[in-house]
Amino acid sequence: MMHKTDRYNAIMASLRHAGSTSIAELTRKLAVSDETVRRDVKVLESRGLLERVHGAVILAEHGGEAEFQKRMAQNAAAKRAIAEATVAEVEDGDAIMIDNGTTTAYVARALLARRNLFVVTNGTEIARTLARGEGNRVHLPGGEIRPDDYSVFGEASVNFIRNFRAKMAILSIGAIHYEGGYMDFHLEEAELARTMIRQSSKVMVVADTSKFHNQAPVSVCGFDDVGTMICDRAPPGPLARRFEQHDVRVIDVSRASGAQTNADETTAG
Repeated sequence: MMHKTDRYNAIMASLRHAGSTSIAELTRKLAVSDETVRRDVKVLESRGLLERVHGAVILAEHGGEAEFQKRMAQNAAAKRAIAEATVAEVEDGDAIMIDNGTTTAYVARALLARRNLFVVTNGTEIARTLARGEGNRVHLPGGEIRPDDYSVFGEASVNFIRNFRAKMAILSIGAIHYEGGYMDFHLEEAELARTMIRQSSKVMVVADTSKFHNQAPVSVCGFDDVGTMICDRAPPGPLARRFEQHDVRVIDVSRASGAQTNADETTAG
């Protein structure tokens, strides 16, 4: 059995790599009992090194970064599955735009499987992640850094993004509603997303099922502006019909098992 110090180091290394994890996953990785992992986590939490939130374990940080890590821990398994499905839509050498969000942060980690990407992003964490990729060129705009998630917004960032053209924009979103379309909670996020849409040949939205039950005050775009939707559950009926009417390709990762079939990747309905 690993010495407890080695287990502590392994737990912290796993969190630094993934951002969040579960007790079950740590038990599997460390090949020890559930009780041992819980005891180790309690020790590390008492030292202020990690936190337990929503059934997950995250790095303990201060201020806004901690809040972002907590959001990363919410629906983490769904976001990882969405990220893996997104990678299949991206080829080596592609030019992509990717906005900042918890799901797109998982996408960025999964995209390390690709090489020679040309990336434009307003997320400093996404930029840092993808800058490690083989042959990647990563572009981050100037502007005001938002303290809760270290993303960059403002007129300067929007103007910067207008200098580029991309094959695909990969966007997180605040809410999706069958009447309101794609929405967000902040005007600056919506403005940046709209700019990425205009500067990209294709648009993909990545969102877990929680976004299907929200409404938000700021409109981002209509259904015709998005070609592909990757989600962890089938959209509810009224929204599924909207996707079908506007030829939105829906990839429901909960239905994927090995190779995709026609049922796995179709318009909703």
